[in-house]
Amino acid sequence: MSISDLFDSGFQKRNQDHFAAIVKVAMSDGVITDGEKAFLDRLARNLDISEEHYKEILKNYQSHPINPPTSYDRRLERLYDLSRMVYVDHIEGNAELVILEKLGVGLGFSPDNVKYVIDKALKLVRKGVDSDTFVEEIKNMNR
Repeated sequence: MSISDLFDSGFQKRNQDHFAAIVKVAMSDGVITDGEKAFLDRLARNLDISEEHYKEILKNYQSHPINPPTSYDRRLERLYDLSRMVYVDHIEGNAELVILEKLGVGLGFSPDNVKYVIDKALKLVRKGVDSDTFVEEIKNMNR
């Protein structure tokens, strides 16, 4: 097995675990709504999750570990990516907020301030800021 094969399998495994963690968050209330399903479908495509793995993860999402990033910058980068995906998918209103709030808590943001963080994240994404600006702006709101 070549080094590139190891990297590819490790990368795929991380994507699958990340996807499974998001499925766990979506299932936290026992239901995957139509909006959440549409988001999961798009996320699976973006993470290059095969149809076979997609079905397996939905069926056995509890068997995958949740490993939120330990680095605050990494959490912000993931929040940026997820906020952009939700925004691009045109998931509007309350559904948008509920999905992102669940994902924010799943990423390790405090339930006490996740609404504030998500509100700021969506405002920044709507402005079209880049990843670096997003991270810096979110960090500055806590100062």
